[in-house]
Amino acid sequence: MLKTALITGGTGGIGEAICRRLAAEGYTIIINYSRSHEKAEALAKELHGTALCFDVADSKKTADAIRNAGRIDLLVNNAGISEIELFTHITPEKARRIMEVNLWGTMNCSRAVLPSMISQKSGCIINISSMWGQCGASCEVDYSASKAGIIGFTKALAKEAAPSGIRVNCIAPGFIMTEMNSRFSPEDLELIREEIPLGIFGEPRHIADAAAFLASDHAEYITGQVLAVNGGMII
Repeated sequence: MLKTALITGGTGGIGEAICRRLAAEGYTIIINYSRSHEKAEALAKELHGTALCFDVADSKKTADAIRNAGRIDLLVNNAGISEIELFTHITPEKARRIMEVNLWGTMNCSRAVLPSMISQKSGCIINISSMWGQCGASCEVDYSASKAGIIGFTKALAKEAAPSGIRVNCIAPGFIMTEMNSRFSPEDLELIREEIPLGIFGEPRHIADAAAFLASDHAEYITGQVLAVNGGMII
């Protein structure tokens, strides 16, 4: 039976890589986006999937969109935003938006897919956190808190959903070369690279590989876990 995967934030660097990898694994792909309409539609056409526009931070629109999407076997909660700013300087509006998209968005989407997964007694949810959710990052306090919340959410939901045959796991990426990290200067990037034991930056495909594994039958006995994909930067 063909399986369907919904990937939130599916037009970003990591999201697109996950979409492509899961499509290669045989999934029918639903690409969520909130602004990148043309890119989402082009990717959906290429992968023979569907583009679905909704803001994960809006619980009602999220619930309506997912309900109308039909059966979903795999949810990858990838949508996320960040701000680099001192905790005492970031505006309440920016801080709230980080929480609404990163943490509440993950919870909104999971809450929306769970009833059908529970009914079908199967399903898989993969949440994308961050190494900063594991150890915290200066000047990204709100972002770190939102990503740490995703880790706690993963562990708790895994326990609650397991009796229904649903697995819930988390990926904590390290420094991945995406548009989100394009703000760093070459000098800053070199300093960061020196902190990575493997000596190389991560690529979106590394996260896509991890997601494909956690979604596969090879991970059928794995739930409630955090898979760190960071080149040894956080151990």
